[in-house]
Amino acid sequence: MAILSLLILADFVKTVITVALVIAALFLLLLVLLVGSYIALWFQAWLSDAPVSFVDLIGMRFRKVDPKIIVLSRIRAVKAGQNISTNQLETHYLSGGRVPTVVTALIAADRAKIELPWDVACAIDLAGRDILEAVQTSVNPKVIDCPNPNAGRGTIDAVAQDGIQLRAKARVTVRANIARLIGGATEETIIARVGEGIVTTIGSAVSHKAVLENPDGISKTVLSKGLDAGTAFEILSIDIADIDVGENIGAKLQADQAEADKRRFQAEAEKRRAMAVAQEQEYKAEVQKNKALVVLAESEVPKAMADAFRQGNMGIMDYYRMKNIQSDTHMRSSIAGEGQSPPPGGSGG
Repeated sequence: MAILSLLILADFVKTVITVALVIAALFLLLLVLLVGSYIALWFQAWLSDAPVSFVDLIGMRFRKVDPKIIVLSRIRAVKAGQNISTNQLETHYLSGGRVPTVVTALIAADRAKIELPWDVACAIDLAGRDILEAVQTSVNPKVIDCPNPNAGRGTIDAVAQDGIQLRAKARVTVRANIARLIGGATEETIIARVGEGIVTTIGSAVSHKAVLENPDGISKTVLSKGLDAGTAFEILSIDIADIDVGENIGAKLQADQAEADKRRFQAEAEKRRAMAVAQEQEYKAEVQKNKALVVLAESEVPKAMADAFRQGNMGIMDYYRMKNIQSDTHMRSSIAGEGQSPPPGGSGG
């Protein structure tokens, strides 16, 4: 009975040991799967003389930081002679910065002998500027077209004092100024200032021929104004790529002014004509009014003659004598060609 109990106990212990070994194996397998990538990164950093502690690698996962980006960026920086700690890299990563771009810019600036501290590079990157492009532009100056073809205008149009329009295109060579990248104006400001300078220079020219003969005068005048002040760039040169003669704006303005004057004079003449017509109509109305008064006065004559007959102040012979006088007057008028019609009341005897 004791032997049976010992056998049962031995089988139970064996089963427990087997289960424990299986659990341990599974735990080890899970642990290897979880930390295997960290081991590879830790080993790669150690071989590259840019060691990163294993605890830091695990902590990056909990801090929501991509360990691969941090480790590879540190390896690149150390190999290029930039001693940047993982804490600095993590801080910039958590701030929303582009860690690989900043590290590449630092390496490029170091190779080009450009002073670019880590804090300045991070500030420029967080400000939204492309720090790598800025370093590249500082080493290899870029050319800006003025005006910008993408803005919809192909030339800068200006009018000389003789009224001739000139259309110019300029190419501005600039170099990035790292010290002024934070808070400095962008390319649009350079284009606007250069365009304004070209318009001012052409507008102050007495003749457009002088501008066509010496287009470099525009470059010298514009370049001497210090247009790169307050910008993130340093203007190296301003070259007039093309300049053409446009319209004769002065003649066009004179023609438009003459047309406007003509319309104004026509309106004034029409006004005077309308006033004359209105005055003529007033005079005609006045004549008709006077004629009506005359007719009214003539209508009173027969009444007066009738009263004279009744009162004995006028006899029949007086009446015929008056009619004869009227007939003689009408006859003389007809002979003289006046064309008067016979007076009312008949011709006399």
